[in-house]
This record gives sequence, C-alpha cells and structure tokens, in this order.
Amino acid sequence: MQEFDAPEAILVLEDGSVFRGRSLGATGTTFGEIVFNTSMTGYQEILTDPSYCGQIVTMTYPEIGNYGFNTEDHESRNPFVAGFVVRNISPIPSNWRSQGTLHEFLLDKGIVGMFDIDTRALVRKIRSGGAMRSAISTEILDADQLLKKVLASPGMNGLDLARKVVPESACQWKETLSDWWEHSPHARADSAGPAAHVVALDFGMKQNISRHLVKCGFRVTIVPGNISAAEILALNPDGIFLSNGPGDPAATTWAIETIRQLLGKAPIFGICLGHQLLALACGAKTFKLKFGHRGANQPVIDLTTEKVEITSQNHGFAVSDDDLPADLEVTHRNLNDDTIAGLRHRTKDAISVQYHPEASAGPHDSHYLFHKFTDMVNRFAGSTAGV
Repeated sequence: MQEFDAPEAILVLEDGSVFRGRSLGATGTTFGEIVFNTSMTGYQEILTDPSYCGQIVTMTYPEIGNYGFNTEDHESRNPFVAGFVVRNISPIPSNWRSQGTLHEFLLDKGIVGMFDIDTRALVRKIRSGGAMRSAISTEILDADQLLKKVLASPGMNGLDLARKVVPESACQWKETLSDWWEHSPHARADSAGPAAHVVALDFGMKQNISRHLVKCGFRVTIVPGNISAAEILALNPDGIFLSNGPGDPAATTWAIETIRQLLGKAPIFGICLGHQLLALACGAKTFKLKFGHRGANQPVIDLTTEKVEITSQNHGFAVSDDDLPADLEVTHRNLNDDTIAGLRHRTKDAISVQYHPEASAGPHDSHYLFHKFTDMVNRFAGSTAGV
C-alpha cells in the first residue's frame, strides 16, 4: 500500500497509445519525449541529469524508490526532466543516507510522474514505434483531448534545449570525488606541479564530470556553454571540456561555431552532446536514433585496444558514418548497433565519446579517458610554457 495520496493519472503517446495509472510526485500536466532507461539503480542521478530536459523518463526496472533520495547525489543544481514513469514505487526508503522518499523529492521539485502501469508494455511500444511525443496528466483524463495537445507539442528534432539548462554565470569548481573513489582500481593521482587550467563548457553538465576533472589535478572553471570563443580563450585554458546536454545537437548552431573557433587552441575533450558538437564543428553530421541509448549497461569497444567497456549512456542522437570528414578517426563503437561511440581528430588535440565515463551511477570501465585527457593537457601546457 502506498503511503501518499495517489490520484488517477494518464499517459498518452502520439501514436494514440493510452496508459492509465496513479499519480507520483506533483500533479498537473507535462509534455515531453517518452524514453526509457535500463539502469537498475541511479534514478536520482537520472532525474537530476540536465540531458533529460524535455523528456519523460520510464524506468525499466520494476521497483524504484527503495533507497529514497539525498542532496549529495544530485547531478545538477535542479532537475530538468519533464516527467517520470515507474512500475512500482517503494513508499519506505531503506538507506542510511536517505533524506526522504522519491515521491517527496518529485513533489518538492514539481515533477509530474506516475506509477502502477505496465512499463514492459510501454517500453515495447517505444522500441517498436521509437521515442515519441507524450504527456502525463492528472487533470486531463480524457485520452482524446490529451492526444490533441500531445500532437500540438514540439518534437525533439530541431529542438535547441541546451539554452534552457546552461548556467547563468561562470564559477570555479573545487569539489573532488568522494573517499570511496580511492578504492577504485582506476584511481590515479594526476596532479604534478602547478595545476593546469581546464575551462569546461556547460551545456547541461553532470557534476560528477567536474569532480573527475578536479581529481585529475586541474584547476576547473565552468562557464556557460553559450559564451563566445573569445571569452573562453581570454581565460587562458590549458584544456577545454565540452559537456553533455539535451536536445538536437544540429540545432545548437551557436555552440558548433564556438567549438570550430576553439579547435587547435587547446586540447579538447567532449562527452555525449559535447562529442556530437565537436563532430559537427569538424563537418560531420548527426541523426536521431529510433529510441536512443539510455542505461548503465551499454557495451562499447575501444578500437585502438580492442577492449570492451560497459558504459553509462544517455543520448537520442548519434554521429553519422556517412561522409565522415577525413580529419576524424572513429576510436570507439557501440556493440549493440555499431554506431560511432568515440572520435579522435587526426591533426588536432581533440577526443570525444558518446557515453559517460564519469558514470554516476554506472560502471567505472571508462574513467581512463580522463587520464588520457590529462596527458593531452599536460603535454600542451608543457609545450606552451614560457611562450
């Protein structure tokens, strides 16, 4: 029995599919692209990942909320997810770090969600029909009426959502990884001498990325992703990081032009949206995946070492193999569908991956990429010393 008031709620997809269940979190009506995530844990990190802006997230794991939430595990200043759908919601969190229930968190943040629906049927619908426009409502329970509003809502193609999540101002980030990270076999102390300066362009950046950069020994300045290349270069970066973020990368034209001007000025490392934007800046193309890659169990092969990594991913677009510029070398591929999962510029210090090496939550297989970036930055800083 759920220990909170749970009125009726309805989920309607643009193909006319209707799912009826009960309200979770805030009441009201919310619109977004319906997607699913296959992670068994990490729902709090998913909810606070700005990359989910404009999306209603369905969890495939049937029992969600059993460890509640806590403010330490947030991945951004605010959640930007449009809605949340689960099969069962645990009313009583069992975790010594918990500060409240998942329902209380969603209610406090104004996130409309629902539970008590067949999420297996919903995920099968998304896999066959693709990610599509949808709405959750506790107000409009007439399916035909809600469908009309869904069909009038914008789709993800051509949608520039990064502008909605970029921070208002720059900041110096000093927080590093927690003590538990020291037990990881991938832990490495990279600081040596004066700290190299990394400027991180925030298009919707997860905070664990910032912690990794500090752990690598960098002095980290986070800047809004929509500032100019001139402003970024005025900060004298030894390295430039391009963050994850939401929306259609091809619609983020302002960032593409900025990155084009930054190429060759300092080593660049891009993750997820940052990977796509770097590729677009080099002349590549992107396309929308049918239902995307979202979860903490995505296999990727590193073509340079032939090693397989289990990775955390969250993206609905990918870089196209068609007409890939000669300057770009494919370094990683997704083993589920052979899409491009990593790139390297052949003549400039620039690398990128279509997944999340910082995970949170997720596996630690790919944290070596931060060390790879560290080595690039240190070489660059050493070559320009005294110049």
